[in-house]
Amino acid sequence: MPADSSNEPHRAVAVWLFACCALVFAMVVVGGITRLTHSGLSIVEWQPLVGAVPPLDAAQWEETFAKYRLTPEFRLSNHDMTLEGFKAIFWWEYFHRLLGRIVGAVFLLPFVYFLWRRALPPALAWKLAGIFALGGLQGGLGWYMVKSGLVDDPRVSSVRLAAHLGLAFLIYAGLLWIALGLLRPQVPQRVAHAPMVRIVVAVIFAMVLSGALVAGIRAGFAYNTFPLMNGHWIPPEILVIEPWWRNFVYNMATVQLVHRTLALVIAIGAVIAWWRVHADRAAPLAACRWSEILVAAVVLQIAAGIATLLLRVPVPLAALHQAGAVLVFTCAIGLLASLSSGARTETPLPAAPARERHGPR
Repeated sequence: MPADSSNEPHRAVAVWLFACCALVFAMVVVGGITRLTHSGLSIVEWQPLVGAVPPLDAAQWEETFAKYRLTPEFRLSNHDMTLEGFKAIFWWEYFHRLLGRIVGAVFLLPFVYFLWRRALPPALAWKLAGIFALGGLQGGLGWYMVKSGLVDDPRVSSVRLAAHLGLAFLIYAGLLWIALGLLRPQVPQRVAHAPMVRIVVAVIFAMVLSGALVAGIRAGFAYNTFPLMNGHWIPPEILVIEPWWRNFVYNMATVQLVHRTLALVIAIGAVIAWWRVHADRAAPLAACRWSEILVAAVVLQIAAGIATLLLRVPVPLAALHQAGAVLVFTCAIGLLASLSSGARTETPLPAAPARERHGPR
């Protein structure tokens, strides 16, 4: 049967948005490595246009390094750093910012082209314009975060770090949701199990924010035992800071306990979602597949998190753990989108009992 040519513009837009998702994914991972290698404070100015060009000669490198030597991080932590050592941290932060510029260009140029070709319905065009605005806000928020580490304490604010990471995930979610909707148009009446999956998505997002708080105060270097936290299920020092609510941001014990608890909640939610979708013979086949992938991704993510904790945050494992968070988030959004995709089927096949088509329950 020939392909429906009327759907080709939607497919082209979807491919473009998936490419943007891949770049945002890469940016989240590179941002994590930048933080883990303590590179985020190496560039002390925000120059959205001029900053796209790195130092090109020895004089420019010396000038850039001289600006870094004025920062609290150099004076308090890296006072013996050489120019070669500075270059190592500079390139991670530069690449992170460069990726941000690339994401902006890869989004904006095709967006203008699709608008010119009138391939975007007005409602979709406004949604995408909103995502582009969030991308601009993300750049400003990133600099606002960096500024917090250039004053007295050479650490960025954990709250600003969480906001920066959370906005990246929101942008990613918007791009992915729209792309999946274009490839698999939603059917409003297919809402079974969707409320529960929305809760799972929300808890995953909350866990991402809690992970940023863990990273921001370096709580991963404390309580490096599992499942107990230094011999306790609930450490006695979880509420030692006054007022009490500050413990959920600045107390290593509390922040890590919340992160561990959310991991358990997500694991339970993923298994329940898998069971309920597979028990529903009217659920789309795509939902069954997404639920299976979600459970597998959650298991791998928890394993990576435990290993990262026990080994005291080695950079490769910690970066893998951050990438795993994006993958788990992707699977949950894919599952939610698939629940409105229609009947459980792959290709038009002769009618057969459900048990023969999908295997034993």
